[in-house]
Amino acid sequence: MGEIAVGRILARLGPEWTVLHAVPVGAGASDIDHVLIGPGGVFTLNTKNHSGQSVWVAGRTLMVAGKKQRHIANSVHEAVRAAKFLTTAAGEVVPVTGVLVIVDAKSLPVREKPADVVVVTDRQLLRWLNRRRRVLTPEQIAGITAAAILPTTWHRNPAPDGDITTLQQGFENLRKLVGRARRRRAAWALALVVVLVIVLANVVPMLAGVALQSLMHR
Repeated sequence: MGEIAVGRILARLGPEWTVLHAVPVGAGASDIDHVLIGPGGVFTLNTKNHSGQSVWVAGRTLMVAGKKQRHIANSVHEAVRAAKFLTTAAGEVVPVTGVLVIVDAKSLPVREKPADVVVVTDRQLLRWLNRRRRVLTPEQIAGITAAAILPTTWHRNPAPDGDITTLQQGFENLRKLVGRARRRRAAWALALVVVLVIVLANVVPMLAGVALQSLMHR
């Protein structure tokens, strides 16, 4: 769901950008969420959906709801891997910047910026990309793009293209399931609050009465 949200944001980039989604890499089932090629350079985007959670960054350390995660290290690995593949396919050195995109987080304080990856929220992503200074010429963009759109650049045994309509319908069904689950969770939380209020409304007067009787007997 986070990748779909970021994909919609990337669709708002100008025509000078090429955006690839869910790029299979290596020999197994691993993929890169998004690969971007444009005037501002080449980027791999690692998307993480942490809806409503607190995310904290300090250098190479990233915590989600108080638990350490490997998102930054994984983002660095993806960028290095992509640079290797594209350099081989394009026949020239292709630097790649790793970007970690945190979707829908409750908060994202960055105490210290990581040295080798960029961390942004989904709301910051488009502005950050549009502010990149031009580092690639149109000729370089064309050459890198020609290499990047070949499945064999990324994967040893690329699978045939799937049915996009069926895939999109599957994600739409998933979105509906997630929405229903969130509404159910909210309903249970509200019911718990109501029960607590009812219990307190009955228990507090009773305890007050017991305390009053105790004082009167003294």
